[in-house]
Amino acid sequence: MEGGECLLEGIKVIDLTTFVTGGFATLMLGFQGADVIKVEKPNVGDDNRHSGPPFIEMENKKGAGITASDRGESPYFWTVNYGKRSVEIDLKAEGGVEVLYKLCDQADVFIQNFRPGTAERLGVGYEDIKKCRPDIVYCSISAFGESGPWSSRPGYDLLIQGTAGIMDVTGQVGGDPTKVGLPQTDLITGMWAAFGIVCALRRREKTNEGEFIELSMNDAALPWLTKQAAKVFAGEIPTRMGTKDPVLSPYQSYRTQDGYLNVACANQKLWAELCDSIERVDLVEDVRFKQNADRVENVDELEEILNSVFEKKSTKEWVELLAVEKQLPVGPLLSVRDAMYNEQTMARGVISEIAREGSMSIPVINHPLNYNNAETGFRMPPPLLGEHNEEILYEVGYTESDIKLLQSRGIIPKR
Repeated sequence: MEGGECLLEGIKVIDLTTFVTGGFATLMLGFQGADVIKVEKPNVGDDNRHSGPPFIEMENKKGAGITASDRGESPYFWTVNYGKRSVEIDLKAEGGVEVLYKLCDQADVFIQNFRPGTAERLGVGYEDIKKCRPDIVYCSISAFGESGPWSSRPGYDLLIQGTAGIMDVTGQVGGDPTKVGLPQTDLITGMWAAFGIVCALRRREKTNEGEFIELSMNDAALPWLTKQAAKVFAGEIPTRMGTKDPVLSPYQSYRTQDGYLNVACANQKLWAELCDSIERVDLVEDVRFKQNADRVENVDELEEILNSVFEKKSTKEWVELLAVEKQLPVGPLLSVRDAMYNEQTMARGVISEIAREGSMSIPVINHPLNYNNAETGFRMPPPLLGEHNEEILYEVGYTESDIKLLQSRGIIPKR
């Protein structure tokens, strides 16, 4: 993208996280130009590297590791690790933590997602890292935070979707609770973490002071309840509604001749235009559907009527008539593949590729921020395990003989 330099150019991030929460946060920082150094377990790496399948076999000419079993690379790992550099350090080996400290001397941000207490036991808690760089921005992510009766519990996205109320309101009416098909709370937490880190960096510019950011996945997910939380505040009980909305109607999916159609005509003007476009102007004056509140109260009856209308044509025909010709907020339900590869995403350059030396190009879903006066984008493919071991260590002052000594001590692996 054209413009000036990346907004986080010159910011160095030490990333000790695994899986998705911290990984997505540092991915966002890297997209804005930060130098993200991913610190991984020797010969194993981030669990996300080999948590698949599927795996893709990659020709490896760099002498770096791939996965614990060399089955190939996980495309899931790619999606949260573009643009980063990988260094392997055994933090439990004698002298291993000291190598990490040397990296932190030059770092601006440190992020980890250990269970509370683990970072301190490893010697990489906030007070430890602060000794290396007093103005460090340190972000600690955990499932339930560092206080409260649940603080010691482990947590993954599935568990947090349960404790944060998301599964309680997801699924069909009267059906079982359903997990959102994405690792939603991981991604929510990652976005909060990136936002908090950037805010702390901004504060550091003003005060020359670092910051400790403590973030709970459970806390991060709760503000996203919005409409459902509003019902609770009003003394009501949110329920599973399928694709229906608790406060708007028509605002859901309807059956068509060959699939489904999303309709979001939830104010009076759009409702009247929709009724006119589908040749059902009688619905506008129907007492059951006159105002949005009426339509919400009688949503099941309205659903039955609109299903009977939309089932007469294909999804493509309705989109052409309602979205293209009439400019109403109506759209198709696309498969994941079609969502990624369609005329709109291709025109916007959302999907691209990054070349990897000596190997195949890596597909990329680019991030959505487009600036007029700054550059964004991933400049490197996701790293092979330990791909940048020597490069990173040389940058902080280690010599070739120093590196050989670290290898002999098992702190970093030999390649």
